[in-house]
Amino acid sequence: MKEDIKGITADKEKNFSEWYTQVIQKAELADYTKVSGCIVFKPYAYAIWEKIVEVVNDKIKKMGIKNVYFPLLIPESLFKKEKEHVEGFNPEVAWVTHTGNSKLNERLAIRPTSETIMYDSYSKWIRSWRDLPLRLNQWNSVIRWEFKHPVPFLRSREFLWNEGHTAFATKEEAEKECHEILEMYYEFVKDYLALYGIKGRKTEKEKFAGAEYTLSIEYFMPNGKAIQGPDAHFDGQNFAKAFNIKFIDKDEKEKYAWQNTWAISTRMLGVLIAVHGDDKGLVLPPKIAPNKVVIVPILFKKDKEKVIDYCTKLEKKLKKFDAIIDLREYNVGWKYNEWELKGVPLRLEVGPNDMKKKQVVMYRRDNHKKENVKITSLIKKIQDTLDDIQKNLYKKSKKLFEDNLVETDNAKDFENAIENGKFIKAYWCNSQDVEEKIKEKGAKILNIPLEQPKKLGKSLYHPERESKYMVYIAKSY
Repeated sequence: MKEDIKGITADKEKNFSEWYTQVIQKAELADYTKVSGCIVFKPYAYAIWEKIVEVVNDKIKKMGIKNVYFPLLIPESLFKKEKEHVEGFNPEVAWVTHTGNSKLNERLAIRPTSETIMYDSYSKWIRSWRDLPLRLNQWNSVIRWEFKHPVPFLRSREFLWNEGHTAFATKEEAEKECHEILEMYYEFVKDYLALYGIKGRKTEKEKFAGAEYTLSIEYFMPNGKAIQGPDAHFDGQNFAKAFNIKFIDKDEKEKYAWQNTWAISTRMLGVLIAVHGDDKGLVLPPKIAPNKVVIVPILFKKDKEKVIDYCTKLEKKLKKFDAIIDLREYNVGWKYNEWELKGVPLRLEVGPNDMKKKQVVMYRRDNHKKENVKITSLIKKIQDTLDDIQKNLYKKSKKLFEDNLVETDNAKDFENAIENGKFIKAYWCNSQDVEEKIKEKGAKILNIPLEQPKKLGKSLYHPERESKYMVYIAKSY
């Protein structure tokens, strides 16, 4: 059997784009298709996404939110009901205009997001305060077509996500949930994906189209760009008024509902790959890895069957770690390379001598360290090591952010920092002219941190103006 060299040949630090492309292809995460910007999620990537869905779905259900499914196609008349929303999304919408050779009476939008199709139903379902809160979520795919340079996972025209859509009787209830959802996403990404993020509120210019405000979590990438992760939007009564979502309250007065929308998407797979990966390939946090342990038998003709039998029993013993055994007809070096490329957290090497000594050789993917571990203490050692890998990857992610964070209050230092791909902490006077100036330099205000310092520094570009907020700024996807 031919054993091709499958390793990564690009240097992550020197050529991030080529490195990223090689990792997603050689680790068998994605493949390109004839549809520009739409990728195949190969089984390995989809297995990671399934883990994300499993955990987030469980958290959502424990919050009392139920899953539904709404149509993919949205009539144009519904899509146009909320003015700000349609203006925000219209450039990205793909339309269905024909069935066969017959032109449709009304164009149908392929959902870029589902507010408009869902809220038409909400207006029928919500009549009384007894019908509230209405808290629904759906897992689906969406199409957004505008951008020119798609990047698999990070920025694709079709992606997978959840979209939560909730309605409440009071503003206080809605805003409380909005913050709780953001915190749920933040803790999930921290605990499972081992990624350090910054929570904050988007500027008016960057908020979700149709929302009163947007809360987001922003992540710093190794190529000097930031990327938005999960978000939660407080929609106020904007959609309720557009779609006539009204109810009779306890005081027998008719009122509009208060609403939220929120999501996490397959973009997080790209962030995971980019932040944790190294020059050998993918590095997966144990909590999200489809397989936490791979067993690689070292086989010689004389002891082959005994070693295979030993490793097979070991695989069963380690079932709780989703352990797999690699019995393919490749040489050991090729297998090591393959599993390092795929980022499996722990590799156990077992040869005839290890079998006699009742031990395994354990290799850590995150720091490449090896050690001998006795079978009697193996389960505890694996669990402790996996926990340590999870913590170590989070520490590395946080260090990446901290090492690239620059605080500045003057234009020259700010522009140098942007040019050098830094994550910038600055002070802002809350004016659009400064926000536009930042955009002209190829960056944007990512968000306004929820926790603000008691004392603010000089306002960027206009030190004579009073600073209103501390903000984070960077180049962005």
